[in-house]
Amino acid sequence: MSAKIIDGKAFAADVRARVAAHVARLKEENGITPGLAVVLVGEDPASEVYVRSKGKQTVEVGMNSYEHKLDADTSEADLLALIDTLNNDPAVHGILVQLPLPGHLDSDLVINSINPAKDVDGFHISNVGLLGTGQKSMVPCTPLGCLMMLRDHHGSLSGMNAVVIGRSNIVGKPMAQLLLGDSCTVTIAHSRTKDIADVVRGADIVVAAVGRPEMVPGDWIKPGATVIDVGINRLPPAAEGGKARLVGDCHYDSCAEVAGAITPVPGGVGPMTIACLLANTLTACCRAHGLAEPEGLTA
Repeated sequence: MSAKIIDGKAFAADVRARVAAHVARLKEENGITPGLAVVLVGEDPASEVYVRSKGKQTVEVGMNSYEHKLDADTSEADLLALIDTLNNDPAVHGILVQLPLPGHLDSDLVINSINPAKDVDGFHISNVGLLGTGQKSMVPCTPLGCLMMLRDHHGSLSGMNAVVIGRSNIVGKPMAQLLLGDSCTVTIAHSRTKDIADVVRGADIVVAAVGRPEMVPGDWIKPGATVIDVGINRLPPAAEGGKARLVGDCHYDSCAEVAGAITPVPGGVGPMTIACLLANTLTACCRAHGLAEPEGLTA
């Protein structure tokens, strides 16, 4: 068996196109332009690259992009004051504070100071609670992207057995909640799970989000299962003078021989994260103005 490749890059491009079309209608029919504010504290190189990409894609879909770059020694009080200003700015519909923050800042305090309606990362404790109880919330971007791709591939997920490997607050737990919401039978596996290989072998859907390179081999995968690999791990070059390799949490070649469908790394889940950030910003804008939410771009 050779798995169908779920092309996250192409899927993300389609999501951005749908967001851009909806933004254009908002401007034309309602005179509204969604706005996304991104706050970066310090000079973490990976974060800077990510923030630049977010800003570029925000503008490309027709939204307003507001970037706030603060010094690494910015005080907690100053950061909270900025967030309060953004909370009260009607031109800003989404607020994202780039993580990780410098060590002297309390990440939970900062994230929970964001207006939950503008929390486009879906990390605020109110959004976590709403998602967990099946109510309307802002949904974390990476799990939302995974859900979109699963729905697109399968149509209905009702009754399917799903195993989520990893229990992080950013991916594992919200992913499990989303799959439950689509009527899957869900198991969360993690480092303490006994007989994890047998647990995974029972899954129609495997979502690997544990951060361990190539942890999941092909003989863990049920024939025909769908594998969503969230992991992005950098390995040293295979040979001297070569380039570092990016791999997922699944051993791609062996899993692809058994699975019915699989996301590659890179080019699978990764591109969907920013696309879903833009979708969340659009959703937040529509909710703020009492307008219909974009179809197919929410959980």
